[in-house]
Amino acid sequence: MKQKLDIANWNRKTHFEFFSKFEEPFFGITVNVDCTKAYETAKQNGISFFIFYLHKTLVAINAVENFRYRIIDGEVIIYDTINASPTIMRDDTTFGFALTTYFEDLTVFNENAMVEIERVRKMNGLFTRDFSGDYNLIHFSSIPWVNFSSVSHSRSFSFPDSCPKVSFGKMTEENGKKTMPMSVHVHHGLMDGYHVGLFIEEFQKQMDS
Repeated sequence: MKQKLDIANWNRKTHFEFFSKFEEPFFGITVNVDCTKAYETAKQNGISFFIFYLHKTLVAINAVENFRYRIIDGEVIIYDTINASPTIMRDDTTFGFALTTYFEDLTVFNENAMVEIERVRKMNGLFTRDFSGDYNLIHFSSIPWVNFSSVSHSRSFSFPDSCPKVSFGKMTEENGKKTMPMSVHVHHGLMDGYHVGLFIEEFQKQMDS
């Protein structure tokens, strides 16, 4: 389900109009997140840590309204639910775009995600399904080999895009505490640093729960 945002009465109307004219309207923030408890919880429940923090990312994304905004034909649309399109790596080191549907229940999400991941791994090419019309997504990736401090993304400026992009890096451990970098890129016409802060706070809360 989705609905149209009343831009005329939106308190960010001027912000939206200003940043939407930019050739590059996205901005990014990178933080280190504590994943000590989350990693142990995932292992205790027999769930892939990748799927675990993908689920927690979607929980946090769906909890912050501005992360459910998308720009379609110049209008701001509010989606009830946001899913994810993660990059899935194959044995030959290529990757394909997947679609993981958001379910609040972690067990249900895990079961569906495992099926989708295996489907992509058995296929060739980048696009393994039709993504046309799928705006209620985040673009999700993991770079578990690199403990990065920042990330940039390839972009086609001629393609209208307002989907948030979340990337994770290598998990490291020091004095018993596990951390990993998380990069968040969002459309400045739809949100500001305040809203990214809300997402990061909610994500850490989910990882610690």
